[in-house]
Formats: sequence, structure tokens, C-alpha cells
Amino acid sequence: MAVSRALRRLLRVHELEEEQSRLALESSIGELRRLEQLLELACKRERGGRQLVRVSAHTGELPDRLAGLEESRAGRRSAVLLETKMIDAESQVVELRQAYLAKRVERRQAEMLIKEIEARDSVTSARRGQRALDDWFLNRGHVAQSRMNHDGEKPQNETGEIQQPNLEETLPELIEAVPNWNSSSHP
Repeated sequence: MAVSRALRRLLRVHELEEEQSRLALESSIGELRRLEQLLELACKRERGGRQLVRVSAHTGELPDRLAGLEESRAGRRSAVLLETKMIDAESQVVELRQAYLAKRVERRQAEMLIKEIEARDSVTSARRGQRALDDWFLNRGHVAQSRMNHDGEKPQNETGEIQQPNLEETLPELIEAVPNWNSSSHP
């Protein structure tokens, strides 16, 4: 049984689905990395605000102190918001990774099915070839017997020697009898 077009199309569809799943996963991972960078910036902003409050405590500058407190609060609010977004993004990454792995398994199953069918076809072709060789070899003896004289003697040439079947004449018949002799499945 040759590999059908439908199986090859199915494999192609699985390859495309796997590629789309991989791209979605990479995009989601990229978004997660972006959120991590933003969280790091929010934490730096909070630390910078606290630093400004500390410096203004020594200098006595009230506007710097108020600006530092506001920077610290804004950084903290951003960090809390980003942490909740990161939790959602991480769960999305997990889901997309599972979907990607499922698509990968489906593609590999289709590949294995096609490889098994091709291997089975190769074995069947080799068996047919061997069967043709066996039939040829068995029939070779019948051809020699049919060339015998009516007296039961083996055919002889003019010098009186017993004639053997000419392999050069029967070999092309054998090659024609063996299907796919020159195919890529035979080394």
C-alpha cells in the first residue's frame, strides 16, 4: 500500500499547525520577557523614589521628598499590576507550550505512519523481487527439460556437449519480471 496523498497532506497540515503553535509560543514567551523587563524598571523606579526620599531627608528639600514618595508609590503600583499580568502571561505560556508539544506529537505520529508504510512497501517490493528470482530459478530447470529430445536426452550442440541455459538471454526476462528493480528502495 503506497502512501496516499491524504496522508502526505495530513503530515503537511500537522507541520503547519506545529509551526503556528511554535510561533504563538515564541510570541507569548517574548511578551513574558517584556513584562519581566517592565517589572524590573518599575522596581528600579520604586528604589529611585526611596533614594530620593532618603536624600531629601538629609537636605531638607520638601518637593524632592514628595516627588520621591510619589515615584515610590507609582513604581509599587506598576509592579503590582505587572506581577498580575505576568501570572496571566506565564499561564498562557504553559498552555501554548502544551499545545505546541501536542502538535509536535501529532506531526511525529504522522511521520512515523508514513515511514512505516514506506518500509512495509519496501519489504513487499523486496519479497516480490525475491519471489520473481525464485520463480525464474525454478522455471530455468523446466526450460532445460523442455529442450530435451524426445528420447530423454539432454540437448547437445554440434560438438556433442550438453547445452546449459544461456543466462544472458534469460536475465533480461528476469529483470522485466522484477518490479521496481532500479528503484531507490534497493541499494
